[in-house]
Amino acid sequence: MKNIAVFASGRGSNFSAIVKAVKSGKLRARLSLLVCDNSKAAVLGKARKNKVRIALVKREDFSSKQEFEDGIIKNLRENKVDLIVLAGFMRILSREFVRAYSGRIINIHPALLPSFKGAHAIKDAFEYGVKVTGVTVHFVDEKTDHGPIILQDSVRIMPKDTLMALENKIHKIEHRLYPQAIGLFIKGRLKVKGRKVEILKS
Repeated sequence: MKNIAVFASGRGSNFSAIVKAVKSGKLRARLSLLVCDNSKAAVLGKARKNKVRIALVKREDFSSKQEFEDGIIKNLRENKVDLIVLAGFMRILSREFVRAYSGRIINIHPALLPSFKGAHAIKDAFEYGVKVTGVTVHFVDEKTDHGPIILQDSVRIMPKDTLMALENKIHKIEHRLYPQAIGLFIKGRLKVKGRKVEILKS
């Protein structure tokens, strides 16, 4: 059984969705570690409640970004992590870190990449006035919000929708799509060909 590490800095709603998928047996993997850089993050309480090991690695405790990331890597190695799942981790990983775990880091983004990159994708899509937005799960490469796309799903923005209503729609898709994408990785069904991902038949 493969070991997953979730990286999160905030509420942890996607963390909870992954925990639920593991506990229900829909995701046949071991959630072996939560990596968090924020001592006040709500996700820490969720990890403790679900008895998931925590690595609280704060940037201010290290003299350089390299030492900070070395601290994270030490925890990953100790827990024999096979897949890194970014779920609202508010740090950009260095080129060296991404290369060290190439093909083993995935991220979820609340828009249909390559549209609306960045930290405020839901708000940006809403304010721009697009009729359709969505969610993307992708492999992480050396550029932000850029790597090969694993799965996408769309949602319509209705005239009556508020920003909060759109956020709720997006989160519902995230909580379904992320465990699905993780499952494809765990089953060895993802084959990367350049910038494209082929989903192999089971």
